[in-house]
Amino acid sequence: MRDANVFAFRKALPRMSWSVRNLFNLWQRSLGDKVVKFNNTNKTLFQQRWTAKALMRAYHGDFINEKIFKRWYLPATLPDVRPRNRTSARDALALDDYAGRNEQLERAIRRKEEEDKKGLAPVGSLTMAEVERRIDVFIFRCCFAHSVYEARRMVIHGHVLLNGRKHTNANTRLAPGDMVSVDPAVIPFLQDPKQTKGNLKNKATDDSDVSPPVTGASEPAGKKDTDEELTPFNLPPYASPFIFLPAYAEVSFPTCSAVYVRHPTARPGYSEIPTPYDADGEIVRLAWEWYSKRRPRNRSKSQLARMPENRH
Repeated sequence: MRDANVFAFRKALPRMSWSVRNLFNLWQRSLGDKVVKFNNTNKTLFQQRWTAKALMRAYHGDFINEKIFKRWYLPATLPDVRPRNRTSARDALALDDYAGRNEQLERAIRRKEEEDKKGLAPVGSLTMAEVERRIDVFIFRCCFAHSVYEARRMVIHGHVLLNGRKHTNANTRLAPGDMVSVDPAVIPFLQDPKQTKGNLKNKATDDSDVSPPVTGASEPAGKKDTDEELTPFNLPPYASPFIFLPAYAEVSFPTCSAVYVRHPTARPGYSEIPTPYDADGEIVRLAWEWYSKRRPRNRSKSQLARMPENRH
């Protein structure tokens, strides 16, 4: 982590972390005094866009240099996620009505009403889709690390396998079908809680004062052995708001591995990009407007040669 004060309460910028301080900052930006509202503000349009960009980048890849982000992670255009039908919805409904397919007609009418009610897909959140492809961000999304900074350390220190081979480049972007495996010995909540020397000393003193138990009252040996073979599971305090899995990840906790199934997408009323802000809100829209106005120049051959490893 570059900045030791990354969870400062004064700025209250949500990060990719399970920290209690980060949870408080997330509450501040959601319901507290730090909620950003652009409908009644004295800021100029330039200031509003810059504020939205700063909030989005603080959560989505704050460890990525801004120049590198604009050049290698910013999409050229937002994708079109509208369904591509060869025939219009009106013609399809008329055809089903003429053919007497009542059940299919009712299903199509119900689906069209739901799409009209939800509105357009929140494609603005897909601005950060390339960040979600990074192997360190993917490990954090799979709940194998408490923060994206810890996930980066896991990769750099050689505790992660990509498709069965040791991988130490945290900048790698995954392709659909890639499997990532993490060493269980470095996953924090799969380890026993660390005991201090004082606790061990007090425990030894208490054991010496207590008389040895009667043999007949002891627990069965089979049950004791079974308890020792169980894997410990100790979540940190206040971790429940962050325990979720995205739709593009297939996670296997018994093997500590996950498969990157496909690229994240969006559909009407729902976005697969986890973000602390409204996927179709003002912050996401203004952030995209900021980057669309300040796009880097075309990439030359020399710049393409320096491009991070990208598994298409």
